[in-house]
Amino acid sequence: MTDPSHYLFWITSRAAGITAMVLASVSVGFGLMMAGRLGRGRAADRRPVHETLSLAVMLAIAVHGLSLLGDSFLRPTLLDVTVPFTFSYKTIPTSLGILAGWATFALGLSYYLRARIEVKRWRTIHRFTVLAWAAGILHALLMGTDAGQVWFTLVVLVCVGPVVGLLAARYGLTQSRSPIPTPSGPPVAS
Repeated sequence: MTDPSHYLFWITSRAAGITAMVLASVSVGFGLMMAGRLGRGRAADRRPVHETLSLAVMLAIAVHGLSLLGDSFLRPTLLDVTVPFTFSYKTIPTSLGILAGWATFALGLSYYLRARIEVKRWRTIHRFTVLAWAAGILHALLMGTDAGQVWFTLVVLVCVGPVVGLLAARYGLTQSRSPIPTPSGPPVAS
């Protein structure tokens, strides 16, 4: 039997990455519900939940990247896990994850600067969070040893499905179409 302590940092990174993906999906979904005024309660009452989820995502991302520093197989440096295009292992998917992580931090922490950058401008900027989330999902699908596993694919679908549905609802893509209008006026003889 293999000693799990040899893989502790890799296992920790893997678990934190999956946790970040799930929490980010819940946070983005929750944010879309708030923005679209879906669900019960006032947005102001739900904001602390969204904020807590966002901070938890950032913590999970930090653990995901920094725990790799102890991985004895990959042996990345701090530069490798924080600067895009510096790590030679799966450079593009790794860089995508790093960019998604930094974008998540910047967009999430921008909440605390919204008064300085004006709330209206902040809301516009904050919409890019969905792109950071999507880049993180893509990173998960292209990277890691779990990519392609049935259980992992199901987790990704459970994360992506509701967010895509909420995006469609938010931007009016799921509104029911009205029936084809009938012409008004007297019937036309044929």
